[in-house]
Amino acid sequence: MGMAVCGGASLQCSFGAVPSALMVLPKNRVTTSMPIANIMDNLALMNILPFGVCTSLANPAVASATAAALGVLTPMPCTPVIPAPWIPGSPTVLVANMPALNDSSKLMCAYAGVIQILSPGQATIQVP
Repeated sequence: MGMAVCGGASLQCSFGAVPSALMVLPKNRVTTSMPIANIMDNLALMNILPFGVCTSLANPAVASATAAALGVLTPMPCTPVIPAPWIPGSPTVLVANMPALNDSSKLMCAYAGVIQILSPGQATIQVP
C-alpha cells in the first residue's frame, strides 16, 4: 500500500536540479494537516513549482542556450509543462471525485522529464 500525498509533498524531476514542493489548494475539501491531492493537482506553477534549472535538450530554452554555447550543455531555468494528470493514482479512493494521488504516481513533463514523489507530506494515511 502506498501513502496518500498531501500539500507540501517533496517532488523531483529527472531533469531538474533541485527538489520542489507540491502545492494543493483546499478545493479538494479533504485534509490531514494539509489538503490531500488527487491526480488533477498537476498544474504547472500552481501545483508543480519549478525545479531550479532544467538540463533537458527537449526544453527549447536549454536547446538554444546549448547551441549558443557551441554544444556545451547549458542548463536554463525550469518551467514545467504538464500535458496530462498524474498516473496511475489510487483508483479506489476518490478525493473530490478524482482518484487520490499516491506516492508511487508519476507525472510527465512535455520536455521529457519524469516527476516523482520523494516524500508524500504525511505518514499516516495509506491508499492502495
